[in-house]
Amino acid sequence: MGGNIPGAGPGGKCVCPACGATAPHTAGVPCYSLKCPSCGSPMRRG
Repeated sequence: MGGNIPGAGPGGKCVCPACGATAPHTAGVPCYSLKCPSCGSPMRRG
């Protein structure tokens, strides 16, 4: 599963749509609530 799908599961990663940086997804924390560590844009599930 990908995208910003609610309940997409605990695994996977968060991806920055602006610069492509990735971060591990944490269960219970939506990717869109995280800021990219490189450029500060909101992350997306990927």
